[in-house]
Amino acid sequence: MPDIQAAQREDAAAILALQHLAFQSEARLYNDWSIPPMTETLAASLADWDTHAVLKAMDAGGRIVGSVRAWVQDGECAIARLIVHPLNQGQGLGSALLRAIEMQAPGAQRFTLFTGARSEGNIRLYQRHGYVVVRTEVVSPAVSLVHMEKHRAV
Repeated sequence: MPDIQAAQREDAAAILALQHLAFQSEARLYNDWSIPPMTETLAASLADWDTHAVLKAMDAGGRIVGSVRAWVQDGECAIARLIVHPLNQGQGLGSALLRAIEMQAPGAQRFTLFTGARSEGNIRLYQRHGYVVVRTEVVSPAVSLVHMEKHRAV
């Protein structure tokens, strides 16, 4: 299993490149290449580093093969941009990143995230980790998002 650790600002360009690669399947699924993960710039990504915890997963060769970010506010941990290199998908790395980012927010009572309504694999992943769909948001004629959450076990 790859090594998961805190990402550094100097990792931002590599993580953004991986994000663009990882979200290509989502862009194809929705036939929409303007989704935010595909159009995010390095400057916008770096701005998140001031307020978000950012983790990276490194393979044995030192390459970044996954990442996730989150921020905590008022007891809620919002998780975003969970990505895994396409060649590393289906090996448990997404689950490991999700567990790791949840552990970065020990004071959070609730975890929230969203994914595309047609992204069945993503939805199943999150459901396996205790997340439930709480609402669906129509973003455009082509894209709807499902918002999911789970509460920390007491």
